[in-house]
Amino acid sequence: MILIDKDPASAIEDIRTGFEAAGYICDRHIATSIYLSMKLDKPILVEGPPGVGKTELAKASSEIFSSPLIRLQCYEGLDESKALYEWKYGKQLLYTQILKEKLGDLLEGAVGLEESMEKLHQFGDSFYSEKFLEARPLLQALKAEERTVLLIDEIDKADHEFEAYLLEILSDYQISVPEIGTIRARNKPLVFLTSNNSREMSDALKRRCLHLYIPFPDTALERRIIQKRVPEIGDALRAQLVSFVQQLRVQDLKKLPAVSETIDWARTLLLLHAEELDVDLVRNTLNILLKFEDDIDNMNSEVPKLIAEARKERV
Repeated sequence: MILIDKDPASAIEDIRTGFEAAGYICDRHIATSIYLSMKLDKPILVEGPPGVGKTELAKASSEIFSSPLIRLQCYEGLDESKALYEWKYGKQLLYTQILKEKLGDLLEGAVGLEESMEKLHQFGDSFYSEKFLEARPLLQALKAEERTVLLIDEIDKADHEFEAYLLEILSDYQISVPEIGTIRARNKPLVFLTSNNSREMSDALKRRCLHLYIPFPDTALERRIIQKRVPEIGDALRAQLVSFVQQLRVQDLKKLPAVSETIDWARTLLLLHAEELDVDLVRNTLNILLKFEDDIDNMNSEVPKLIAEARKERV
């Protein structure tokens, strides 16, 4: 169990080693951001290229802090009914039918229209109570009995208008439901917002968050990641494949290979019983790293040169 109510340096190191034990290799900068987020009760906006481990960071945090993960996947057109809450209209309709059948009993003893309306208004308020409220991911995180990890994934894919729905949650960990009032978090969640930088986030959203940028890893860090995630692969092959991927990332490609693709390629090479890189092997598996046919065609001619350079890499 990782405790953050201790000396900051020790707590940050515990977080870093906890991530490593969970299979997520990170540096002290990332561990420090997690510590500050929890101590300051501020969400983290995690930006960086696709596939560098932004979503995995939230998943690993859920594991090391033993907190349930609640995930909201963003997309164009996402609105509050899918993210915050919506009313259980079927249940409300059923309640209406019951009310209609019992109307005579309910109005028994009422004298005049005004008194009858007053009695009906008492029951009308029940239509918009929490028992008719369907909680979506954001509200689920606020109502949870224990602290959760709330992942708002790929926020840059949502519309600008959706960011306005988030501001109250990100600043005060509460939402306002017009028919009910304000619902505050029982336990403030650890909130991650991830972005692939497909569009700029608003200043209002950025002000409410700590900022964390995760770039592509350098050679040493990527080797450690592969060693942790694919431990069966040999040292020489690990050094070669990481060097090859690092060289690809400086090429003019439509999509650069991410860490997730490096891991997939390492598993592929292991499955094919490879001991070192060769031209045929790389060309036959290049589609694991590159996702556009133009990129694959352009790199095919460069494969021998990249392999020769990768083989110079020391273990």
